[in-house]
Amino acid sequence: MSLSSPARLSVRDLIARYDAHAPRYTSYPTAAQFTPAVGPGDWADWLGRAPSDQPVSLYLHLPFCKRLCWYCGCNTRAVNRAGVISSYVDLLLREADLVLARIGRPVRVGSIHLGGGTPNMLSPEDLERLFAGLSARFDLGDCFEVAAELDPEVLTQEWVEAAGRIGLSRASLGVQDLSPRVQAAVNRPERFETIRWAAEALRGQGVTSLNLDLMYGLPLQAVENVITTLGQVTTLRPERIALFGYAHVPWMKPHQRLINDADLPDAEARFAQSQAAARYLVGKGWQAIGLDHFALPHDGLAAADRAGRLHRNFQGYTTDAADVLIGLGASSISRTPKGFVQNHAQELDWRRAVEAGDLPVARGVALTEGDAFVSEIIERLMCDFVVDLAPIVRRRGRDLSDVAGAWSLLERFVDDGLVRIDGTAVAVTDLGRPFVRAVCAAFDPNAAALQQRHARVV
Repeated sequence: MSLSSPARLSVRDLIARYDAHAPRYTSYPTAAQFTPAVGPGDWADWLGRAPSDQPVSLYLHLPFCKRLCWYCGCNTRAVNRAGVISSYVDLLLREADLVLARIGRPVRVGSIHLGGGTPNMLSPEDLERLFAGLSARFDLGDCFEVAAELDPEVLTQEWVEAAGRIGLSRASLGVQDLSPRVQAAVNRPERFETIRWAAEALRGQGVTSLNLDLMYGLPLQAVENVITTLGQVTTLRPERIALFGYAHVPWMKPHQRLINDADLPDAEARFAQSQAAARYLVGKGWQAIGLDHFALPHDGLAAADRAGRLHRNFQGYTTDAADVLIGLGASSISRTPKGFVQNHAQELDWRRAVEAGDLPVARGVALTEGDAFVSEIIERLMCDFVVDLAPIVRRRGRDLSDVAGAWSLLERFVDDGLVRIDGTAVAVTDLGRPFVRAVCAAFDPNAAALQQRHARVV
């Protein structure tokens, strides 16, 4: 995230030129390229051939919330029936059995991430039952991190204590914005006192890395709201802060139509909010990480960034370098070196498949050598803002001519001071950092055809 003012063109001119629709590049190929041509048979084959020399990562999707936040882009629904959630846990463990049967050997796990939805919609008893089931099925001896995305308004002392017993080490608390006016515009009332209690309770039960999720670009939001929110939450000294731009995609998420379009800040206002927040956080001691994350210098994410070992996946910026990600639950995405698969997004379809003893895969994409080549370039740009193409070309047996099209597309970025090219090295300047997704899209041969499937860059 840039901390400097445009030197050549005005902010308005830069936004007009580069604020196109582009992927967030949490993967390459992106989820927009997944098709039903890749299905359960492919996933079974890839699992059987997955490398066994390192631990895998587990992602479990819990698609339940107590309330429906109008800005949400996640796969979730409002549920208050304990039986529905408890039976879902049963099926998560049954899906794990289906996956392990295809792998055909013991599986070591390096990290576990609970996403959603709201994972703390699980009862404390179901949370412990879920982890007892995972422990019985996987080797968790190498597990260095257990993480969960939590709604502070739903969190209870009993749940926090259960989380301590299962070894929760990193927690993300959804905050977004603390202005009552903004909260009302997105149907998410939340008090700072609730967030403070949640942070203190989680740390008291062994959480060593606390992340707060904030947003800019929300309806009725202004720079003052963003800075006031930061002024409150930074007193908690969270190890990490994620500052996401609200993606208004009502054609994909119909509940976003409940938001009044006229209340949304324009691109220039969004840009001002993100830049003001970045300056504030860096000034308070957080290290800027990639496009939209910040971490205290002692946190593992900051250390990985300084060492050039930062990675990016569907959970955002991460230290997780595992080649295999096994996703369990409705809409979960999995990855092996052979490709990506995604489970049925509709919970009932996922349930039916698992109950029938089938891998619940709905779509995916097989990775070609060319995809792997582009993926590495884009990940390094998203993480480091610089990439030297020469060693990647040599290592992957490619040729610089494979990116000739990108080279010509980058010319205008260079002319506008957003990118520097030195031999085979491409570097995004401070001025260009807010537009890094557009820079990455220059290397993506599918970006133009799929741009309407993605949110805008700024």
